[in-house]
Amino acid sequence: QLQLKEFGGGWVQAGGSLRLSCAASGMPYTTYSMGWFRQAPGKEREFVASINWNGAMTYYADSVKGRFTISRDNAKKMLYLQMNSLKPEDTAVYYCAAGSVSNWYKEYNYWGQGTQATVSS
Repeated sequence: QLQLKEFGGGWVQAGGSLRLSCAASGMPYTTYSMGWFRQAPGKEREFVASINWNGAMTYYADSVKGRFTISRDNAKKMLYLQMNSLKPEDTAVYYCAAGSVSNWYKEYNYWGQGTQATVSS
């Protein structure tokens, strides 16, 4: 069993930056590819970014490409999402997940509880 906990969300003005972190505990973290998803009120859960087990491969949704960067530190069992040039439409609850590099949320086995990121115009 793998436990995930996100933190680092908050409020920021448009154009600003936030860094989300996700701490993993439990089963060997390095065996899992990881991803970030987000969900805004009234909308479906949306893929943001994913990374393979050693960080060599990363994938991004078109809507965040060039603005967001996913990374991981396997020694610390941490996953990160650096979010720059934030827009109001980036406002959502952000979730980290483990188990795949897919952009389909059902391919992931473990989920954190989410952290809110709010971008004001």
